[in-house]
Amino acid sequence: MKKSLFVLSLFFLTVLAFSDEVKPLYRLPEKNPVSALDNDSETEVFLVGSDNGLFRVTNRNSAIPLWTEARVDQLLRVNIADSSGVPHPSWLMRTQKGVFYSQDLKKFEERDNGLPFLTIKTFKEGQKTLSLQIQELKDLSVNPLNNNEVVTATKDSVYFSRDGGLTWKDLGSMSKNSPGMKAVAVATLDDQTVVFMAHPIFGLSYIFPDRQKAGWTDIDAGFEKMPSLTSPDEIADILPVVRTNADGSVYTEIYISQTYIPRIYRLNWQEKKGELIYTGSEPTDVTDGLTTIDNVLLYTKLEGFGAIDLDSLQSPGTPSQERDWHEAFSSVPGMINTAWIPQSRSGFARGLQLNELWLLYPGTVNSPYAEIANGRKSIYASAYQCSFPEGVAKFKKVIKDRNMNSMVIDMKDDYGFLRYDSKDPLVLEKCSTSGYAIKDLDKFIKEFKSENVYLVARIVTFKDRSLSKYKNGKYAVWDKKLNKPWMGIKGYEDVLDENEQPTGTKETAYYDEQWVDPYSEEVWEYNVAIAKELIERGFDEIQFDYIRFPTDGLNLYNAQYRWQDKGMDKESALISFLSYARANIKAPIGIDIYGANGWYRSGTRTGQDAEMLAEYVDVIGPMFYPSHFEQTFLNYAPVADRTYRIYYYGSFRNTILCRNRAIIRPWVQSFYLNVSYDRLYYDSDYIKKQFFGVRDSLDRGYMCWNNSGEYGTTPPDIEATETFIGTASEASREFRKPAIGDKMKPLYVDSDVSILDSILYPYREEETTRFNPFLKVMP
Repeated sequence: MKKSLFVLSLFFLTVLAFSDEVKPLYRLPEKNPVSALDNDSETEVFLVGSDNGLFRVTNRNSAIPLWTEARVDQLLRVNIADSSGVPHPSWLMRTQKGVFYSQDLKKFEERDNGLPFLTIKTFKEGQKTLSLQIQELKDLSVNPLNNNEVVTATKDSVYFSRDGGLTWKDLGSMSKNSPGMKAVAVATLDDQTVVFMAHPIFGLSYIFPDRQKAGWTDIDAGFEKMPSLTSPDEIADILPVVRTNADGSVYTEIYISQTYIPRIYRLNWQEKKGELIYTGSEPTDVTDGLTTIDNVLLYTKLEGFGAIDLDSLQSPGTPSQERDWHEAFSSVPGMINTAWIPQSRSGFARGLQLNELWLLYPGTVNSPYAEIANGRKSIYASAYQCSFPEGVAKFKKVIKDRNMNSMVIDMKDDYGFLRYDSKDPLVLEKCSTSGYAIKDLDKFIKEFKSENVYLVARIVTFKDRSLSKYKNGKYAVWDKKLNKPWMGIKGYEDVLDENEQPTGTKETAYYDEQWVDPYSEEVWEYNVAIAKELIERGFDEIQFDYIRFPTDGLNLYNAQYRWQDKGMDKESALISFLSYARANIKAPIGIDIYGANGWYRSGTRTGQDAEMLAEYVDVIGPMFYPSHFEQTFLNYAPVADRTYRIYYYGSFRNTILCRNRAIIRPWVQSFYLNVSYDRLYYDSDYIKKQFFGVRDSLDRGYMCWNNSGEYGTTPPDIEATETFIGTASEASREFRKPAIGDKMKPLYVDSDVSILDSILYPYREEETTRFNPFLKVMP
């Protein structure tokens, strides 16, 4: 039996130098008696799944494509039995196109029978086509004692398979009204199959799928909550682990990690509660991608890996071969998501599964225009004021005096009126131009470009009074009961007489909103035509606002969407529009979302699922306005630093839930609202602490909102090394700054793959192997 060695740092020490000073914390077993890979000869193929597909990496770190139809999010090495009960060593992949199965990595079989699909509308050259696209799958897990039991999930439901993914059964979700899902798992506990799910708002739940009238049961005991909040913070991953008793019998334990606070738990199944086994040193960090190598739990975190010995509950250090893995990953194009490390390169006695590998490189934002959009610090300018020379001069001075570099301005406002002189025939046919539009847009743009100001054109998209009236409401959301354009009813108010006394009758009060149909491809075409024209005339970025369906109105159930094609739903409408925009706009695209949709992995109420939207845009602007949250939200000591905390944690969370696929550039509250917290604390420091929160979390920019364009209270931008003006512990320099990290993926170089590599496809390139699982410097 070889001893296991451990190290914390490899760049200045060698294994041999410390081999006599370390003590093994565990011994490698001769064989895990119930491994998922029983009866399987260890495969020596090095596999990496990225946004570009599945690749095999040779020992010379050349990447050979195996499957490139879509993004590969997760890869599982499994033993799945065929119809005759014979198990076969094979692979399961969770991809952008669904679940795929392969035995030989040459033929890939789609396994989606019973999984939900979206109907996506494509609009090109005036023609629309409809196609099916599988709904995004959030996780994939197999029962370690029976690999034929597989579980996956969409944001709405958990799906369970007993035949290795050939067919799927919908188990629903613990919440019917709040979509959202992060992790799932399946395990055998007390001789019963148990399926687990993690809801981003409500926490951990389980179900017995084999029982009649099975229902979900929640477990929230033992899991940490953020101060002032009532539900456990989001669970990142759930991992069943097979352990062995002294008598050789086996049992399953469940390990659970959290997404935004560095905690790992062992589930006490008998008492139905989490038992904390690990607490990280940072106030916010990620622990995800749980896996095991013998009796060590390995997890992916920002900029690296962590490990916990499951017996001692101590860290054995970091994998000794981690540097080699990074070199292999650098040979693969696209964002790295998952990998199978063969025994010959794992540093262990067997191969190793790794997931959530995008976390290793948080400094690399996986968006085509991220470099252009990064670091922009903006003010929102009044389009009305900018229609006069005095307004242009005013906002140039506001930007310069505050050391900012960007401006957001309405080019299509909240009523759908254009705020510029369009020259596009398609736009002119359908638009209404404001009487206070900028008369000479080219001159306006030149004024700000001379000051190196980055210009963002805000386009209010589906809330559009002007377009809703076009051709008798051709594009309007329709009131199916009244047979006219729909408007949300706010309530019913008393009609008063000349003495201001109620008359006994009531009149309907409406929201000051009118909407066009988000399903309409002609509405998409109109808004994208505006965007294209603005880019051509000199704007740097497009910001679509109100990319959602109407949410307010006592008569919301009367809203009818006449452009909705068969099979389409709200999610597919937003995906279809943004796909169309992405294909036609050759510049950064941004969107605005509610603060709650940036805080939680859920599109509750608005349909603004930020994780989904990040696939199609470059910038997301969450409105983390402190005045708009409950006044008790994060309102703990030091209370004066609440605005810092909201932006520090919120910006981090939004980036992680979007998997770093977009620049998170939050809207900063540069306005006063008459709520309890603002009455006590609103001043220049209230705003400045928001700047600090963004800087210490991401440092990728922000946008200041003041609807009137008055920024007298707004302070200048802060310096990179400026000391925080409050006392919040998170601001301490002992913690990582920015909290997201800054390590970047090594630049991918498309080096030639050798002819020998591609022809011979060598699974084993070295016959001699060694392993030094972890190394640790002893005191």
